[in-house]
Amino acid sequence: MSQSLTQAPSVAAPPAAPSSPRRPLAILAVILLGQFMAVLDASIVNVAIPSIRTSLHASGSGLQLIVSGYVIAYAVLLVTGARLGDRFGQRNMFVAGLIGFTVASLACGLAWNTGTLIVFRFLQGVGSAAMVPQVMTLIQRTFTGTTRARALSAYAAVISGGMVIGQIVGGLIVSADLGGTTWRGVFLVNVPIGLALLAVAPQILPVTVRNDRKLDLAGLAVLTPAVLLLVVPLVLGHEQDWPVWTWLALAGAVAGFAGFALVERWVHRRGGEPLFADRVLRAPGLILTAATLFTVMCTFSGWLFVMAIHLQGTLGYSALHAGLMFLPNGATFALASLNWSRIPARFHAVMIPLGLVLAASTMVIMGVLLRDGRGMGPVELIVFGIMGIGFGLSFSPLMARTTSKIPLALAADASGILVTNVQLGVVVGIATFGSVFLSLAGSSVLSAAHAVGITAIAEGVTVLAAAALAARAAR
Repeated sequence: MSQSLTQAPSVAAPPAAPSSPRRPLAILAVILLGQFMAVLDASIVNVAIPSIRTSLHASGSGLQLIVSGYVIAYAVLLVTGARLGDRFGQRNMFVAGLIGFTVASLACGLAWNTGTLIVFRFLQGVGSAAMVPQVMTLIQRTFTGTTRARALSAYAAVISGGMVIGQIVGGLIVSADLGGTTWRGVFLVNVPIGLALLAVAPQILPVTVRNDRKLDLAGLAVLTPAVLLLVVPLVLGHEQDWPVWTWLALAGAVAGFAGFALVERWVHRRGGEPLFADRVLRAPGLILTAATLFTVMCTFSGWLFVMAIHLQGTLGYSALHAGLMFLPNGATFALASLNWSRIPARFHAVMIPLGLVLAASTMVIMGVLLRDGRGMGPVELIVFGIMGIGFGLSFSPLMARTTSKIPLALAADASGILVTNVQLGVVVGIATFGSVFLSLAGSSVLSAAHAVGITAIAEGVTVLAAAALAARAAR
């Protein structure tokens, strides 16, 4: 893998500067709304879990697969989606993915049992994987300088803020029960939004120059089963009391990821374009950023999943009540994400690890507060809000600072790798911390509250590991 960063193959050239200063803002609005839908769907279902369990008689493992099945397909196919964007044009792939996502959302809303809902969720993820990688690439090719930094901050805010907002919107939709849809509304809401975007996206999004980029089908064929071998036993293991096959599957996942690295080298030697190309991985700070984002999203998504179950299943909150409990976290996250650039630039590098330390501390405090079975009172809501500030001061600037250093020629593949790590973090977080909580939670309020406390403390320690990675990246 001797290619340097300057020897990257040519990719789609940036479009000509739009004639109207409003055109870039229109492009940003369209692509970020598509991104928001995709992120929202990774979390909006959390608040609907109790309703889905009752309606479809779903098991705990089934519920985790309903939540994570979407993200598995989304994560595994993201880099390929970015590659297809370069090959067929970002606008075309965004629209194609949006069509698939909208149709699959309708199918999810009409699902008649747990199995069909899991399958349709997987197809939703395929649509997202075609649509989402085009977002960062279009940002990279539409904006420059300080305007790009602002656009990337908005992008990062949508990624994490959308997960929190999903909890709130999900609670509103399930509680409203429009037309007796209950949980089905969390999927059906995507249909009118998707149709509205389809009406304007072809006219708003720019046409980019295509190139005949190669697909890494060999790498995809190895990566997909490796991810499944990792996630499936984590999801099913606790419910089946960790039989031998779960441990064999986890060992197979380790072998699968090692095999994936070998396949990527083989593809490179044969003149192909690996999913995780060496020239892209050597972009400044990319690997450390990807590892940090993976760790952050692992804990953040796991926390949202566990809290959604605890608030409704343990404490008996309604879907709307539970959703509104996430409002302080979402509001402070958005506030910090959109305003961190106002802090003097000389403090940005240290701000990221300090933000993660703040998030880790508040997560541990939340676990201590909730471990005795108490509900979400003023103190808990304040701590939850401070947690949002910590994540907002770290996630958004981390994404923006790293992507601003990536050469334009590597934008598509780099965006695919970064967002893949974010989504894999979501999958592993739900599977791992969801399993920890479900394994420890008993039938009583106190045992479930104790499980929340232990899970929160474990997640706090994990966020501290992310802070250490971020500090190393800053150096």
